[in-house]
Amino acid sequence: MRHTFFCIDGHTAGNPVRLVAGGAPLLQGASMSERRQDFLARFDWIRTGLMFEPRGHDMMSGGFLYPPTLPDTDAGVLFIETSGCLPMCGHGTIGIVTFGLENGLIVPREPGRLRLEVPAGVIDLDYAVEAGRVAWVKIRNVPSYVAAEGIRIEVPGLGPLSVDVAYGGNYYAIVEPQGGYRGLDALGAQAILRFSPQVRALVREQFTPVHPLDPTIQGVSHVLWADAPSSEGAHGRNAVFYGERAIDRSPCGTGTSARLAHLFAKGRLKVGEPFVHESFIKSRFTGRVEAVTELAGRPAIIPSVQGSAIATGHNTIWIDRADVFWEGFQV
Repeated sequence: MRHTFFCIDGHTAGNPVRLVAGGAPLLQGASMSERRQDFLARFDWIRTGLMFEPRGHDMMSGGFLYPPTLPDTDAGVLFIETSGCLPMCGHGTIGIVTFGLENGLIVPREPGRLRLEVPAGVIDLDYAVEAGRVAWVKIRNVPSYVAAEGIRIEVPGLGPLSVDVAYGGNYYAIVEPQGGYRGLDALGAQAILRFSPQVRALVREQFTPVHPLDPTIQGVSHVLWADAPSSEGAHGRNAVFYGERAIDRSPCGTGTSARLAHLFAKGRLKVGEPFVHESFIKSRFTGRVEAVTELAGRPAIIPSVQGSAIATGHNTIWIDRADVFWEGFQV
């Protein structure tokens, strides 16, 4: 059978976002977390078909809008990308909200504010409209925290590293400059793609973080290579690796949230202090520690991430089972 999906394509700070505005499957579940599990069990072929080649590429990400399960929220969001069906995606949220508002797919109860249900929990957003377009979106993200510090690994070809793990909606192995890692420009994109799977695998051998309130959220999925800023007005830079061969072109929303929790825990960032975060391509998000909180007794923060997105076009995509590559592929 041929399945048709109407998509609004665009990007947030350089990283792709594909809002699947038509063709979303009906899902079972009393929460977006349960709906995520249902999607993974029955419809993951939609994710691979839309995100992988030949309809997507290694960096592709996006999501669906759903009616929320909670009465005090405006919409539900399910995220898809090459690395999986994520609990939370910051750059994806900024793009989905931007495209949804600009095309009348999201109708907020209060102009300028939104409350969304995502698999990782409930997030609050502010946004501004200028000349009929969404100029920026600010996410008040889920509670974020440091899950582990000082995990020592030995990476062939790079040497010993000390790695911390932090949560910002997904779990990140955070690598700061040390030893053989002298910074992003010295390392380069090809080395990031070569070493990141090794770093992730070595960390996974020693530590499996599990979210204290939702055990379906577990395991280190991303690697964040931290660095000093490269241009005036920024406070830090990163390259986030995800999937099997992707470097996030944006500063990464959940990665920025994890980094804020990491810096705050180390006493290098204060509540309310802006943190302008650059990506590998030097695009920017602005993050802040909005508040200090607890997550099941653990010290945590409420981070915010602000950025902007732009739509690049409409895309009607078929997944036809007569096509030998209907499920997509990766090379």
